[in-house]
Amino acid sequence: MSAIPWWSQAWRYWHTLKHLRPVQFYGRAWFRFWKPKPDFRPPPPRTRPSGPWERPARRPPSLTGPRHWVFLNEAGRLDELGWDGPEREKLWRYHQHYFDDLNALDAPERRAWHAALVDDWITRNPPGQGNGWEPYPLSLRVVNWVKWSLGGAGLPQAAEPSLAVQVRWLTGRLEIHLLGNHLFANAKALVMAGLFFDGPEADSWLAKGLKILAREVPEQLLPDGGHFERSTMYHALALEDMLDLVNATRCLGSRLSAEQRRQVAGWPGRARDLHAWLQTMCHPDGEISFFNDAAFDMAPRVAELDSYARRILGNVTPSVPSPLVNLQDSGYVRLAHGPAVALLDVGPVGPDYLPGHAHADTLSFELSVGAHRVLVNSGTSCYGNSAERLRQRGTAAHNTVVVNNQDSSEVWGGFRVARRARLLRRHLRQTADATEVHAAHDGYTRLPGKPIHHRSWRLTADGMSVSDRVEGRHHCAEARFHFHPSVSVPGGADPDKGTATLPDGTTLSWRLERGRARLEASTWHPRFGHTEPNVCLVASLVAGRSTVHFQWAPARD
Repeated sequence: MSAIPWWSQAWRYWHTLKHLRPVQFYGRAWFRFWKPKPDFRPPPPRTRPSGPWERPARRPPSLTGPRHWVFLNEAGRLDELGWDGPEREKLWRYHQHYFDDLNALDAPERRAWHAALVDDWITRNPPGQGNGWEPYPLSLRVVNWVKWSLGGAGLPQAAEPSLAVQVRWLTGRLEIHLLGNHLFANAKALVMAGLFFDGPEADSWLAKGLKILAREVPEQLLPDGGHFERSTMYHALALEDMLDLVNATRCLGSRLSAEQRRQVAGWPGRARDLHAWLQTMCHPDGEISFFNDAAFDMAPRVAELDSYARRILGNVTPSVPSPLVNLQDSGYVRLAHGPAVALLDVGPVGPDYLPGHAHADTLSFELSVGAHRVLVNSGTSCYGNSAERLRQRGTAAHNTVVVNNQDSSEVWGGFRVARRARLLRRHLRQTADATEVHAAHDGYTRLPGKPIHHRSWRLTADGMSVSDRVEGRHHCAEARFHFHPSVSVPGGADPDKGTATLPDGTTLSWRLERGRARLEASTWHPRFGHTEPNVCLVASLVAGRSTVHFQWAPARD
């Protein structure tokens, strides 16, 4: 950042801050200077369940021993690391305080470990001190402790008083300055705790949480079923949140007033919409696509969420059979033809006032043929303010066009965006033989010559053509196509006309009709802390144009 002239820094800050809401300014000041005092009064009485508690979605275990975790593909022992400190990055520490393992796969087998860790956490994390008392990890921990108890685990003696202290602290530390999934998590914790406990104090927690959700559910859950941050990973987490809330209101529904019952009556429908959207945006391998911040294992696997949805909602929408699904509100399109599925990003990078999980990936896409991913965006392996984080958010890490070596949206820092690409047009056309999508964005019009990127996709049963055009003066433009690591690309392949092989023997070929091509080494990041080498086909536009034809043919017996 020091290399950027001060006036450019000021201009970037202006384009970042002008979209924020007033609460994001005064809320930050309030959050910084106001801190509640811990309240050690006895906890409210427990609520007696009035309905069954269904088993929630399970994550893979993170505990590999009584005091030994693996988070973000990095191991650590409590005895060596404690609960806080610089030995691990902040996101790793956050996971330590979430207590996700309480409700993970085979969790009952580790119940003694869990009880000991809960006691240790209470002893070594005094109220208000350390990462564990920040609102987001606190909210997730409250929910996990409540779910753990409702699932049949006997809370350690100190846990209920500690839960009450934590929820009281949370009421004075709501993340109104961050909004989005953070504020949603805060509200969910208040609702879960307000249902779990009984009495006037619990009533106030429940009312506060429901008041926030009355505003945030219609704000964050779009009419087409998508989550408004346009990240498939955070969408999966939002689906889990809604299913947990429906589960809790049915199990502890006696706590709800008539007015509150009317509010939560619409939640199952919202959960159904979220589930249908997630099905649409998955590849044939059954897992999420990678748009904006997205990686495997941060949310429960899609199969776990499917199973949970069926337990809570009954019959849910099956996998999407339609050859064309237009998710108008969230800005994605799913195409299916023959053995191929293509997922296209033809929408905004995120809500204007909250683009923290956005990537500069406008008009990117992912492609599967059969059960195998072929073209992939590069995923997310880290958070924080690092060069690698910035690179993974950049346009070149995605299957789209880079103009003048710039990003289509000005991503910077760890979670900031200044000027961002906006869609100029979108047109869909379907015939018996093919499906076509045409779109354009203005993300590069901030550059000299005001270039505009136009892209067309045409999908048939045995191939896809991707045509790019950059209108307006520019120095260079390149379309990038990142192959999945499992796609075998011969080292000596002719970049203008090459052949690759999928794991099942399917032959994939490509041919440039316009442009000049080269093959580059690249990387794919399917999980946090994880990197896999892959190959990127780079097509340089000639006279502002490039067309790449991909074709596939099944393996011969």
